[in-house]
Amino acid sequence: MPHPLLNETFDGAALHPLLKWMNPPSTWRIDGARSRLLLEPDAPTDFWQETHYGFRADNGHFLYAEVHGDTVATAAILCHPAHQYDQAGLMVRFSAECWLKASAEFEPEGPSHLGAVVTNSGFSDWSLQDFPYGDTLSYCLRLRREGRDFLVEHAAGEHGPWNLMRIARLLPGSEPCARIGLYACSPKESGCRVEARFLRIELP
Repeated sequence: MPHPLLNETFDGAALHPLLKWMNPPSTWRIDGARSRLLLEPDAPTDFWQETHYGFRADNGHFLYAEVHGDTVATAAILCHPAHQYDQAGLMVRFSAECWLKASAEFEPEGPSHLGAVVTNSGFSDWSLQDFPYGDTLSYCLRLRREGRDFLVEHAAGEHGPWNLMRIARLLPGSEPCARIGLYACSPKESGCRVEARFLRIELP
């Protein structure tokens, strides 16, 4: 049976003590009555390294816990996008040059996408597929670490069925542990609103 490391349901007055912000958004709060983390990504924010587009961005918002070894992270997200590429999802990060993010990304002229970006040695790649859950960007993501390999899955709800969207390997340097958690970005303009219902991290 998995061992729960963190089960944050955002129903208290403060974040779980294991959680820390990297680049906290200007606007965020916990709505304990509704069990939600609410945030509005600043703009322009993104996580991307070099490939094809020629730019580097490492200023997205990331709420994470530090974890050693194999891990399963699951989150439920509702995104109210306003501009192209508004996004929110799960991220695992070893350094600015080694990380993975998975999310739904908004396309105003549709369809929106489920996407995964894998970054090794300071270069990112991007895989994507059409968003299968309708016009409202409501979804669950699960990120499973098995050694150096990471499996990314998506579902309409937290009980599945889970669908595999990416298998990737990350190649960190001497970083002692991974940082895993929720992320959000607005690469173009502000106005996006994100709600997270839970963040669960388990040790298998």
